[in-house]
Amino acid sequence: MRIGVPKETKTLEGRVALVPAAAGDLVKRGHEVWLEKDAGIKSGFKDAEYTALGVKIAPDAAALYDKGELIVKVKEPIEGDLKLLRKDHLLFCYLHLAPLPELTKRLLDIGLTGVAFETVELENGDLPLLAPMSIIAGKIGIQVGTHLLHQPMGGKGKLLGGLPSTERGKVVVFGAGQAGGNSAALAAAGGANVVVFEKRQDRMDEMMRLGNNVTALYPYEDVVAREVASADLVIGAVLVTGAVAPHVVSREMIKGMEDGSVLVDISIDQGGCFETSRATTWKEPTYVEEGVTHFCVTNMPGAVPQTSSQAICAAILPWVNKLASGSWRDNTALVKGINVEGGKLVHPALQGMKL
Repeated sequence: MRIGVPKETKTLEGRVALVPAAAGDLVKRGHEVWLEKDAGIKSGFKDAEYTALGVKIAPDAAALYDKGELIVKVKEPIEGDLKLLRKDHLLFCYLHLAPLPELTKRLLDIGLTGVAFETVELENGDLPLLAPMSIIAGKIGIQVGTHLLHQPMGGKGKLLGGLPSTERGKVVVFGAGQAGGNSAALAAAGGANVVVFEKRQDRMDEMMRLGNNVTALYPYEDVVAREVASADLVIGAVLVTGAVAPHVVSREMIKGMEDGSVLVDISIDQGGCFETSRATTWKEPTYVEEGVTHFCVTNMPGAVPQTSSQAICAAILPWVNKLASGSWRDNTALVKGINVEGGKLVHPALQGMKL
C-alpha cells in the first residue's frame, strides 16, 4: 500500500506521525512510504534519514496526498488538508470529532474512512493510541501550570512544593487515567499537596500509593466545590471515549478560586471539562476568566515533538501495519476506531451529533 505522511499544519505543531526507523520498517514490509518534504524537521528528523531507508519524498502537500492511499498523520485535518483529502483515502490520526461539527461535516462530505487514534479500543477498554500522548499531556500540564503560577506570568506567585516555613501549594486533578495520573504523580513528586477526583476504586487506590501528600476522593459536587476553591492549580483530565467531555467544574466554582490561580484543561481536545474552557493554541495559549488563568491548548504534546513523535510512532506502528495489510476489518479494536465512513457517522459516541 502507498502510505502518505504529511507535514502537520496546526499552529506550532512539530510532531511527525512516523519516525525514520518506523517508516523504514514499513518499506521493508513491501509498502511504498511517502513523506512530505521536511515533515520531520521539527521533531529532529531530516529527509535524508528517511530516504536512506527507502522512503520517498513528496515536494508538497498536494503531491503527498495524491500519492497516498493510507494517510497517517498526528492531528486532525484542517483547511489545507481537507482540500486534498479524497473519498478513497483511509485516514488514520487523532480526530476528536465530538466537539468539532464543522470538521465532521467536511469529512462526511468527502466520504473517506476515518479511523481515530483516540477511539481504537482494546477488549478491556484500554485506548492504546491515546495513552502515550495522555502521559505527555499530563506531565506538561503540571510543568506549564507551575510556570503560570509565577507572578511575572500573572500568577499568584506561589511555589507549589513549598519549603520549611511556608505552605505547600495545592493541586487538584480530575481523573486518574494516564493524563491525570501522571499529573498527580509529578505534582506529588514536586512536593505539592494533591487531591485527585476519580470514580474508580482501583485508580483511587493507585493515587493514594503515590505518597502521603496525595488524597483520592469521589467527585461529590459539594466536595469538588470545596477543594477547587482552595486550589492553586487545577488539572482537568476526564474522558468519555469519543464523546464530548463532561463539565466537572462550573463557573461558580471558579469564581470561588483565588485570583492568579491556574486551570489546565487536558480534556480540551474533547471540548473541555471546565465550564469556562475554550480552545487555545501554543501561539496564544492562555486567557483569564473570573480572575483565573486558563491554559486550554488542544495539542499540548506538540510542544515536545521529538519525544512525542517517538512515543506516538511506537504506539501506532503495529496498527499502521494492520491497516496497510488491507485485511484490517477483522480487527475489533481498529473497527471500533472508525469514526466516519462513506459519508456516515459510525462511532456510537458520535451518533445523533448535530451537524
